[in-house]
Amino acid sequence: MLIKRLFDILAASAGLVLLAPVFAVAALAIRLDSPGPVLFRQERVGKGGVPFLILKFRTMYVGAEARGQITRGADPRVTAVGAVLRRWKIDELPQLVNVVRGEMSLVGPRPEVPRYVACYPAAVREAVLSVQPGITDWASIFFREEGEVLGMDADPERRYVEEILPVKLDYCMRYVNEHGFFTDLKIIFMTLRAIVR
Repeated sequence: MLIKRLFDILAASAGLVLLAPVFAVAALAIRLDSPGPVLFRQERVGKGGVPFLILKFRTMYVGAEARGQITRGADPRVTAVGAVLRRWKIDELPQLVNVVRGEMSLVGPRPEVPRYVACYPAAVREAVLSVQPGITDWASIFFREEGEVLGMDADPERRYVEEILPVKLDYCMRYVNEHGFFTDLKIIFMTLRAIVR
C-alpha cells in the first residue's frame, strides 16, 4: 500500500505539472464556450464509504444535473467543448488533485454517487469500498460504450441500474481480487493505449 501511495503522489504531481498547459487551454475553452465554473464537483463515495467531492472539468451546461445524472449518447446537455473533453478523457484530469489529496488513486474502482452505491449487493459494496477508488480501472478500458447503450433506451436510469451497473461491479470485483502494483501499471498502460486508439 505504501508503494502504491508513493507512486500515486509522484505520478499525479508530475502529471499536474506536465499537463499544466492542457489544463490552461481546457479552462479557457470552457470559459469561452458557456457560462459557469470551469470545474464540476460532485459527491462520490470513497474508501470505507467516506464521501468526497470528485473534480472534473465541466462538460455540461450549468444546472444539467437537475435533469438526471445519467449521460447518454449525444446528450444535448453536453457543451461543444465538453464533447471534445469527454472524447479524449481530458475532463477527468482534475482528479489528479483528488489523487494527491488521498481521496482517490490512479487505479481503482470508479467511485459512484451515493444513490447508485445504495444499489450494490451488501457483500459487493463491502469489497469494492475496501479499496481506494481510482481514475481508471478495468471497466474504464473494456466498457467504453456506456453512453451509446444508454442513448438507445427510453429509461436510461433503469437500464443503468439493472444492466450496466452489475457489469461494472464485476469488473470492480476483478480489480479487488487481483489488485497490486503491477496490475495497476498494466491498467494504466492499457488505458493510455485505449485513449490513443
